[in-house]
Amino acid sequence: MTTPVPPEHHPARWQRFMAHRTQNMKSSAIRELLKITQLPDVISFAGGLPAPELFPVREIEEACSYLLKQEPKLALQYSTTEGHLPLREYLAESMAQYGVHHGPDSILITTGSQQALDLIGKIFIDPGSPVVTGRPTYLGAIQAWRAYEARFITVPLDEHGMEVERIEETVGDQPIRFIYVLPNFHNPAGTTLPEERRRLLVEIARKHDWLIIEDDPYGALRYTGEDITPIAAMAPERTIYLGTFSKTLTPGLRIGWLVAPPEIRKPLVQAKQGADLHTSTFDQMIANDIAQRGILKAHIRQLCHVYGERMNTMLDALEEFWPEECVWTRPEGGLFLWARAPETCDTMGMMEAALERKVAYVPGVNFYPDADGGHCAMRLNFSNAQPDQIVEGIRRLGLTLKETVAACTPTN
Repeated sequence: MTTPVPPEHHPARWQRFMAHRTQNMKSSAIRELLKITQLPDVISFAGGLPAPELFPVREIEEACSYLLKQEPKLALQYSTTEGHLPLREYLAESMAQYGVHHGPDSILITTGSQQALDLIGKIFIDPGSPVVTGRPTYLGAIQAWRAYEARFITVPLDEHGMEVERIEETVGDQPIRFIYVLPNFHNPAGTTLPEERRRLLVEIARKHDWLIIEDDPYGALRYTGEDITPIAAMAPERTIYLGTFSKTLTPGLRIGWLVAPPEIRKPLVQAKQGADLHTSTFDQMIANDIAQRGILKAHIRQLCHVYGERMNTMLDALEEFWPEECVWTRPEGGLFLWARAPETCDTMGMMEAALERKVAYVPGVNFYPDADGGHCAMRLNFSNAQPDQIVEGIRRLGLTLKETVAACTPTN
């Protein structure tokens, strides 16, 4: 017999007081899935987690000790909303190496790049505002902008990223607020947007006077090929560039940043003031200390070596263990690859069988703003598992996929 819920504890009790937009808020599928996959015997390819054994723990400990001894009054005090100036100066110098020539006054430090996405939603999106994303696209952006009641216009991806040449026909005469693109090692697709498509995107944006959001959390994690000019270097006057230390240093510090033209940066600063006043001073100073001492560059080189090996291990295992009907991307960097089973298969429905074999992934449908695709796809993370775990996990998924493909293949 079910025990009735007391009226004062009923979940709908306070619904009448809540803003209408809360009806559009949904829990992150990845965050919910991680609760299951954190069991010690599950091999998880689900999260976008950096390898914890590679965190520069000793260097962070040294930075903390130094700051608390030398600059405690500054490190533990309130700070400016814009962010710690020495860190912004470092970021301006670092980005200039890639052709993004903005001074520190164009940079806003955020509490992870996820906050940057939320701030963009806060100042640009009204209920029903159309925004352009890829199909698929980053789940965190969908979650952030759905809360502001955005209307998503999606452009398909191929093996070279967003099909930029299809943007105009897809948008038509709709008054879009911005185009959101992940040009380097796309999450979830693992693709890289070639330079000719980046230049075409800029040309189209200038033609229609559109804003571009360039999200680049993985750009430093390149394992093969050459760096490609950022969109922010091609069109600095209409691009908001997002970066983060979460993938290259540690996500626990929650340090991200955005770069924007002055007339856009000002309302973003004001929006952040209402959100958290400023990002943790102490955390910013830790990141700055590690960056300024050259430790970050050396750490990134190590990450590229280790993650590159893990990516190749996963690609080799896919070739060995997965059914020939499946296909996948071959990333040049980042943390993910995108795999697809035949169209008749359902990777959401396959999750239960995969978890029974103690292996996890993220079903592709979660990366489609309107759940209008990705039913036969999945995202696989290769950074957070040891090589032997990768091989075994892909083997287990291969068994599950063979059963699924056999079950969903029509018989004559």
